[in-house]
Amino acid sequence: MSTAAPALPDRRAPVARWWAGVRKVPAVVWVFLLLPVAAEAFWVFWPAMNSFSLSMTRWNGVGAAEPIGLKNYSDLLADPIFQTAVKNNVIWVVGFGGLSVLVGLAMAVLLNRPGRGIGLYRAAIYLPMVFSLTVTGMFWRVLYSPDGPVNASLGLLGLEGWQRQWLADPDVALYAVLVAAVWRQVGYIMVLYLAGLKGVDPSLEEAAAVDGANRWQRFAQIVFPQLRGVNAVVFAVTVIDSLRTFDIVWAMTRGGPYNSTQLLSTYMFEQGFTLVNLGYGSAIAVVIFLLAIAFIITYLVRSARAED
Repeated sequence: MSTAAPALPDRRAPVARWWAGVRKVPAVVWVFLLLPVAAEAFWVFWPAMNSFSLSMTRWNGVGAAEPIGLKNYSDLLADPIFQTAVKNNVIWVVGFGGLSVLVGLAMAVLLNRPGRGIGLYRAAIYLPMVFSLTVTGMFWRVLYSPDGPVNASLGLLGLEGWQRQWLADPDVALYAVLVAAVWRQVGYIMVLYLAGLKGVDPSLEEAAAVDGANRWQRFAQIVFPQLRGVNAVVFAVTVIDSLRTFDIVWAMTRGGPYNSTQLLSTYMFEQGFTLVNLGYGSAIAVVIFLLAIAFIITYLVRSARAED
């Protein structure tokens, strides 16, 4: 009786199947796919990777860059303005992310129903997203001016003691800008959650209502768990937007007064393009990138473990 060795699995089979699938894709589809990838690689990924090498140099944009190793990063640790920017960014991530998500989710739940004028309310809440951050910043600068609508409204309410120069007071300037940013972001978060709520199974909520669950219990136990996918998108969007926020802060305060509203993004721009300290500015850009990646990867890993 022959004792032939068992046949080994063909390791080339998966490659052959993959190649067969690739060949089935029309050439025009590859053109439409590869052109955006090439543009993205040239305009986004290559400059981003170049920031890592540039952050280890001293360069003012003229002549050859001087390699200095990790000195820019050691200088960052001792830089009081950088420390202020990091603290402000923590406040911004918590305040901007927390408030915009809470208010946007609340608006989505309230407006996720048929009725007269619902579309108008949705459009009104989303309208600020139509305007650029710079225009939004200029608009709120007018509101916050000493004789502007905010102080005038406080005077009409008899709260003259609360009146102040909002963008010139180091104690409140950051929070004043934060309110303007949240006002603009709420509409975008609302739209994301409205899309997620459309995919919620209404029969589960109806069954919970029959069992005696109140509105809050139905939302917390039935609706919100089904928004896990949307929550991941919202978290990624808000963290990235929080760390790269620049336009509205620069338009309203330019990081002042006395650097009290400096964020990592505004300090990076100031170092890189105002003071033309490109190596130091690139080091700040690398810090922003690493913080964003750390936040997002940590959240996604925890979400994946929770699903398992």
